[in-house]
Amino acid sequence: MVKKLINYLIQGLLYIAPLGITGYVIYSIFTSVDGLLQDLLTKFFGIRIPGLGVLTVILILIITGFIGRTFIAEPLKILFKKIIERIPLLNFIYSALNDLFSAFAGKEKKFNKPVLVKVNLNSDLEKLGFVTEENLNFLNDTDKVAVYFPHSYNFSGELFIVSKENIKPIKANSSEVMKFIVSAGLTGLGKNEK
Repeated sequence: MVKKLINYLIQGLLYIAPLGITGYVIYSIFTSVDGLLQDLLTKFFGIRIPGLGVLTVILILIITGFIGRTFIAEPLKILFKKIIERIPLLNFIYSALNDLFSAFAGKEKKFNKPVLVKVNLNSDLEKLGFVTEENLNFLNDTDKVAVYFPHSYNFSGELFIVSKENIKPIKANSSEVMKFIVSAGLTGLGKNEK
């Protein structure tokens, strides 16, 4: 019992420590900058501006984020991509995973058109999926689209080429539809829309 409590204590510290340290660092920077700015303003202009420290810390964080993103992260990202491109198998895996993750969360989200697809023309069997490509000219078939069907409880799915007449667009949030599919319908689509 004591061992479990110690384990929970350590886990709690591991969860809270980064947040606490970040908060402490920001608070320390705020108090230092605020004190320094207030002293300088009082000394030279004889005024105090409340909240100037907060504004200055926010500005410092924005500038730090910008510098980190443009001058540090981008060159490292370019270097990493150049190394990966030289190794064929890693390049194949990296580009496939990169495309998959950008389809979920990148600038070019692909899973934003949820549809209901009639799977069997002889029954009412339908399946939820996402239109990922509408231009299938390379197949010489303009009446079909590519539909991705995610699997439930799995990080995989299948791509089908489906006739447009068997597709019915869904007026629902695409992330909610994805959660509904992946959870095998347990999330209850539309519960959060009340």
